Amino acid sequence: MPEQPDPGVPAEPEKRSAEPEKRSPALSVDGLSVTFATDAGAVHAVANVSYRVYPGEVLAVVGESGSGKSVSSRTAIGLLPATARVSGTVTLGSAEITRMSERQLTALRGGDIAMVFQEPGSALDPLFTAGYQIMEALRAHSDMSRVAARTRAVDLLRLVGLPEPERRVNYYPHQLSGGQKQRVMIAIAIACEPKVIIADEPTTALDVTVQAEILELLRDLRDRIGSAIVLITHNMGVVADMADRVVVMRAGRVVEQASVDDLFANPTREYTRALLAAVPHLGASTRVAPVVAEPRDSAAPATMPVLEVTDLTVEFSSGLRRAAFRAVQGVSFSIARGETLGLVGESGSGKSTIGRCAAGLQRATGGSVRVLGSELTGLSERRLRPLRRRLGFVFQDPATSLNPRLTVGDCVAEPLVVHRTAKGAAMRDRVRKLLDDVQLPEGTEKRYPHELSGGQRQRVSLARALVLNPDLLIADEPTSALDVSVQAKVLELFAELQRECGWACLFISHDLAVVDQLADNVAVLCNGEVVEQGPRDDILRNPAQDYTRRLVAAVPVPDPQEQRRRRVERQRLIS
Repeated sequence: MPEQPDPGVPAEPEKRSAEPEKRSPALSVDGLSVTFATDAGAVHAVANVSYRVYPGEVLAVVGESGSGKSVSSRTAIGLLPATARVSGTVTLGSAEITRMSERQLTALRGGDIAMVFQEPGSALDPLFTAGYQIMEALRAHSDMSRVAARTRAVDLLRLVGLPEPERRVNYYPHQLSGGQKQRVMIAIAIACEPKVIIADEPTTALDVTVQAEILELLRDLRDRIGSAIVLITHNMGVVADMADRVVVMRAGRVVEQASVDDLFANPTREYTRALLAAVPHLGASTRVAPVVAEPRDSAAPATMPVLEVTDLTVEFSSGLRRAAFRAVQGVSFSIARGETLGLVGESGSGKSTIGRCAAGLQRATGGSVRVLGSELTGLSERRLRPLRRRLGFVFQDPATSLNPRLTVGDCVAEPLVVHRTAKGAAMRDRVRKLLDDVQLPEGTEKRYPHELSGGQRQRVSLARALVLNPDLLIADEPTSALDVSVQAKVLELFAELQRECGWACLFISHDLAVVDQLADNVAVLCNGEVVEQGPRDDILRNPAQDYTRRLVAAVPVPDPQEQRRRRVERQRLIS
């Protein structure tokens, strides 16, 4: 979506929904402004933001990456860094949070107000088990014994849909998939049944079926104890499914407020209309047939698959006296030059493990993985290195894949330095071009990853993956942290670069609407096995397996009335 002129940010936001009367708000934000001091100068993140959320209400805060959604909510829980300057007030019930000491805020967090963070990989402590971290939240706000806290932790993990909670309560974060880590974060947030839950992209890392279950869980918590929920998201389908009212933000300001039905049916601001127009719809694919480019290696014929996986099996050791855990079993597929294979399935189904095997980052237990005819399984690191020049990898969690000690420009340039393909002005020009392609403004290359929003970090990760112009791009949830307008541009960029360069793409995602837009073929995974595979239209329009039908039925649509009907239909399908 092209950048709209500044008049799209009005001094006074459009308000068309009457807020609940004769009730005290659970959370009030009044005239909030936040400015950060950075090495590149002052960044005005939030300017004069005001909104209220009432008990039992879901308020969705939407907008593009960097619009100030997360900053305004983090102020409400006192989690801004020391470089932030805050004016305005944030009130929780009758307590003014912006005047509290750190000691008072510590007693408040996790009890009366809790937060589900956007990136569970960086929010969870890698040194402690999932169960310990839930127990820590429980015992910090009650006199519960360790035994009772552990029992409650298992119950909470079961409540959020984590498989085998009695066993996985002892797992460390690195032993869980991205979606499973997010479920642990939600369990921690709801442990003490807070009055206000701030959910910052709570379903970003979740597959569509678990996303539907988590949204149902949040609705149940709201109805059961009257929690107010501030839902920060770029997924307009989730907004249509969950929200009562919506606040639209742009460039740190509120541009429109309305009830969810009014906003989707009759948005008044041009920016809001453009935001809704950029939302991908399942069934509205305009995928262009792939163009086969000439291979760079004269020894590799144009008809040779770029990636060929045959009977791939991956097992992980489960410790002494325990059988190995089989994450992937007997998976086979191939991707031709210029083609995209969408790999979909629930969290923990083995999608990311297959992607890591294809990149030579994970050892296979059995089977074969070939890239341009070269066998990867069993190769040493020294022999893998020249092959990795032809691979690009976009990781699921940009917060943990970018080096926090390097500037953004150095992060993107790192593959050029490692493989000695460019230096000096040529390297700087290449970095700037890629940052322009993923819509990051000039000056971003001088900032550090922690100074960017989650969506901006994911764009940096994408630029780094493309900097070597790879033959095979392995994209693990590459658009999961992007707002819809930037997501649309990134998907257009994917398609354009693929037509120009002819690289093959293994696209791992839980967003079936994005897969529908980008993929030529789709493989559906369940418990490490392929249950269905074929052309995109056959799999997503006329699935043969019940599992695939449930996946498709769980996709939220950006239409509140239609989404209510689909929710009822999904419940019927499950029952």
